[in-house]
Amino acid sequence: MQNLSELLYSPYFGVIATIFAYQAGVSIQKKVKHPLANPILIAVLIICTLLVIMDIPLEAYQEGGNLIYLFLAPATAALAVPIYKNWQILRLNWKPIIAGTMAGSFSSIVIVFALCKLFKLEESLTLSLLSKSVTTPIAVGITEQLGGIVPIAIAAVIFSGITGNIMAPFLVKVFRVEDPVAQGIGIGTASHAIGTTRAITMGELQGAMSGLAIGLSGLWTVFWTFLFSVWIG
Repeated sequence: MQNLSELLYSPYFGVIATIFAYQAGVSIQKKVKHPLANPILIAVLIICTLLVIMDIPLEAYQEGGNLIYLFLAPATAALAVPIYKNWQILRLNWKPIIAGTMAGSFSSIVIVFALCKLFKLEESLTLSLLSKSVTTPIAVGITEQLGGIVPIAIAAVIFSGITGNIMAPFLVKVFRVEDPVAQGIGIGTASHAIGTTRAITMGELQGAMSGLAIGLSGLWTVFWTFLFSVWIG
């Protein structure tokens, strides 16, 4: 029992459990091929089920979880890669790309804030939801800086991504968005990497623009949330 306790409280348990849970999520997604079968969501459900069934303390899992958390910073920096790879496209279409990501990130924050005030949510919840449309590493950093609740922010990011993945083709048809650059920028700005997987199926240019929008909208969201925090602070 002592050896088992030492194993559970070692960083190896959290790291190995997370890797296997995520890999299981990827395998399920490939078989099911449905937006709701998101690897991150599946991994979260597997980890939670494992901890509850085996009565493992959250602190034990966090020993390894905190180790994985260290990779968020380099993961955020890696978002510069798609910007670099698509530099020529960005240079040729810089006005609509910059304007689209700027307006999209700003409207997302304003709408979330307005709805939170309308439904009289607590300030901590409001701060946790502001970064819902950016990729997880950036959302975690923003939420921590604002004093929000990180798990709620991550859940909001996953929900936004899945919603965008499902609704993107329908919304493109309803609003008659025919330009592939506009389609990609809209999807990437609103639903980050999960939405980008849908944009890729719509066309190569849409996928490239959506990937580009992930990094740019993240930068804009950091900027807008900074101004927001100054305004409410």
